[in-house]
Amino acid sequence: MAAPGGEGPPPLELEGLVVRYGAREAVQGLSLTVRPGEIYGLLGSNGAGKTSTIKSVVGLLPSALGTIRVFGHDPRTDGVEAKSRLGYVAESPLLYDALTPREFIEFVANIRHLAPESASHRALAFAQALQVEKELDRPLGTLSQGTRQKVLLITALLHSPGLLVLDEPLSHLDPRSIRIIRELLVRYASEQNRGVLLSTHTMEVAERLCTRVGILDGGLLRGEGTLAELRRAVARGDASLEEIFLSLTREDEAVRAAVATLGEAP
Repeated sequence: MAAPGGEGPPPLELEGLVVRYGAREAVQGLSLTVRPGEIYGLLGSNGAGKTSTIKSVVGLLPSALGTIRVFGHDPRTDGVEAKSRLGYVAESPLLYDALTPREFIEFVANIRHLAPESASHRALAFAQALQVEKELDRPLGTLSQGTRQKVLLITALLHSPGLLVLDEPLSHLDPRSIRIIRELLVRYASEQNRGVLLSTHTMEVAERLCTRVGILDGGLLRGEGTLAELRRAVARGDASLEEIFLSLTREDEAVRAAVATLGEAP
């Protein structure tokens, strides 16, 4: 796992976060901090509470309870200031399919009140790195899911946010693009006390990319720390993140039972 660096106020603080959908609590009293220079991974199965947590951070769930601070600003009550300090890529975003990536980037730059020339230069540099510069003038609706994902990442990075919030950011991407984005995120987090919060259910992504990992299960934080700290928590110095995850979420016995059942199948 990467090492943290830099000093300054935390890009993100959550204390006692609760998210309810009717009678169901999707997030139950979650507390965590994304430190300056850190890539913090939220790791969990589908339905663990990852997306609900991220939507709370970016201000899409104003009914969320508890403390949420983006560089000290609450996205529920100080939304403009909080959102100006973060960039967000949703897991299943809605895009204007009739626009080209170039038009969409210009649209976002205008909303962010960015200087057109500098925004265009920055977007082109990212587009070249991600090999989508040839797609900039094709309608978004005609592009692959992976290319659309890259365009969204470019727009999230456009204003150099202090906190980058990513929900399953590497889905639909090829191995080369995943490697480039991993390197980009590590470098990005290391500069100017920035932080990255990303959700994933892919163990390899979390193990190779994240400074620290929080393991969510049923809306509860079952474990948190570096890989070394999590290994100590399960008293196994050589455990992989997958093994740690299954142990802390108490799914290891269910996995063994399922494998045994498969062995008995005709």
